Amino acid sequence: MRRFPRRSLFQAAAATSLLLAGARLSAQVALHLIPADPISLPMLVDSNTPAFWRDGELRLFSSTGAPVLHHFSAALEWKGASAVELDADGRAPMWIESVWQAGDGALYAWYHHERVDVCPDSPLTAPEIGALVSRDGGFSFTDLGIVLSSGAPPDCSAQNGYFATGEGDFSVIPDRDGQFLYFLFGSYGGSLAEQGVAIARIAVSDLDAPVGAVWKFYAGAWDQPGIGGRVTPVFPAQTAWQDAATDAFWGPSVHWNTYLDRYVMLLNRSCCEPGWPQEGVYLAFAGELGDPLSWSAPVKILDGGAWYPWALGLGPGETSSTAGQALRLFTSEFSEWTVVFEKDAGNGLESRRLIR
Repeated sequence: MRRFPRRSLFQAAAATSLLLAGARLSAQVALHLIPADPISLPMLVDSNTPAFWRDGELRLFSSTGAPVLHHFSAALEWKGASAVELDADGRAPMWIESVWQAGDGALYAWYHHERVDVCPDSPLTAPEIGALVSRDGGFSFTDLGIVLSSGAPPDCSAQNGYFATGEGDFSVIPDRDGQFLYFLFGSYGGSLAEQGVAIARIAVSDLDAPVGAVWKFYAGAWDQPGIGGRVTPVFPAQTAWQDAATDAFWGPSVHWNTYLDRYVMLLNRSCCEPGWPQEGVYLAFAGELGDPLSWSAPVKILDGGAWYPWALGLGPGETSSTAGQALRLFTSEFSEWTVVFEKDAGNGLESRRLIR
């Protein structure tokens, strides 16, 4: 994918409190963004960073075209790294961006793969999303195939600098009923109306044979095939990715927040200059994944910053996909903030009302 020059997240020395309020929230929620001792994880991050617990340790995948499995203690002390054995040589480069561990110990993972040579004499690629499964805790994987790809042909005149079309930069998160896993992903091709952050889903019962079992949300229904189907974005792009000055959210990182009892999405926003610049880090909420249009409007929590914001829960057993009231906010491999949510927040906070 891409490596972006790091920019400091600090916009002020003091903590920041943001008051989040909206019709779709059951109560006002305050987000306290508190400067914390910096953490720089000993790994290179070029995508979302999935984490899970196995054999008493926290394991994280980092990817810069080839995934690496990292081992940490509960105190986030690095214990070492392991090469990941893959049977998908034909799908390099590959970035593992999400994982889900089943009750029987099977670790399902999903990867961003970029098809190259889609445009003659051009570095533009076309991302797509594939599925993996591991039976040994993430040391080796079996490739289950590509499950999401764009039906839009490559536009070799695209000016974003990276993609001619495609779908990628995603999170996969289970619903609370244990029936479906939902993909929140970037849609980069086709008409402006189908670009932005889109959504698809797969039944848990189909995870071992996922090709042809993923369905995209389009025009109010889950009836478009994962391979080549159309999408209705959750957060539509404002200026197309073919434009050098695109204006769009991308790279969603989603976790279930046990304190808020809702899903929280962190987003990048590219705007409005060439080179895929990072305008800021944004946050949105939803109570139900099955209602794609229920997400609150994204609100900015940081100016600038690096790509790939993600949360790491601080409580026992918490990960990048499950967190509670307090979490560490990372961008790439760096963290300089603790986030603390507060429900039923009053108006006495020094804050900006960001969701109306």
